[in-house]
Amino acid sequence: MKQKRYAAATQKSYVYWTKRYVRFHGMAHPKDLKAEDVTSFLNHLAVQEKVAASTQNQALCALVFLYRHVLGRAPELFEGLERAKRPKKLPVVLSQEQVRALFEHVPAQKLLAVKLMYGSGMRVSELLKLRIKDIDFDQRAIMLRDPKNGRDRVAILPDSLREPLKIQIEAVARIHRQDVRRGKGTVQLPDALELKYPKAATSLKWQFVFPASRLSQDEKGSVGRRHMHSSVLQRAISKASRKAGIQKKVGCHTLRHSFATHLLERGVDIRTIQTLLGHKRLQTTMIYTHVTRRPLGVLSPLEL
Repeated sequence: MKQKRYAAATQKSYVYWTKRYVRFHGMAHPKDLKAEDVTSFLNHLAVQEKVAASTQNQALCALVFLYRHVLGRAPELFEGLERAKRPKKLPVVLSQEQVRALFEHVPAQKLLAVKLMYGSGMRVSELLKLRIKDIDFDQRAIMLRDPKNGRDRVAILPDSLREPLKIQIEAVARIHRQDVRRGKGTVQLPDALELKYPKAATSLKWQFVFPASRLSQDEKGSVGRRHMHSSVLQRAISKASRKAGIQKKVGCHTLRHSFATHLLERGVDIRTIQTLLGHKRLQTTMIYTHVTRRPLGVLSPLEL
């Protein structure tokens, strides 16, 4: 999975489902199991454990990877096997008034990150992997490297966040200097960059814009500072939404949905929004036409 550049979260998920699959079949080796064994495991998840369709599909993807890339048996095992159909749900979107109310209750030390998610439309994973070198203040742009679909793209850097971001980077620089003096100023680098650029791991430009509050040890045993964990922001947003009296289930991705919807309401072209969000298919972006304040741009006949 590392060789194929799979995300760390995907690696963890696939290993988890592979273990579940093996244990479900009494520790039998996967190479000795048949198509009906795959089906019985997936059916168990759906019927006995009542998992969501997305969870069942995640387990299926893990098994497809196992058999196709590790055991070389995928075609005969998965022929005719259909993915569970996920229910079509409209995204949860906040009004601009609700977004402002949310900001008022987010703790000061998390507010910049939350505002940046809404102001740029970034996914929380993209925000947290942001490095200092990816901020272009002159061009008012944020370079998103290797996001979800495997392609780089440019996101908006809101003018109102330029100065707060500069202050944040100055704070990161102070923390980094302290870490370096302690001999622990390294940061994890993508792919094999540490071999190509040995000093990059201690360079300020490679440090995360939103670092973790504590040092941690990576899988190679090196102690350094990773980025903030997504759960920190998820909890802050969830708590802030309750305090603001918002009667919706609000999370980090809600801000991305709100970003797209509010741009659409202002008349921004759907293709431009697709590009800003990094969607491969226009159909994915079209979902936001159903959650604007005036769905599909249609005026009710009651108003005519």
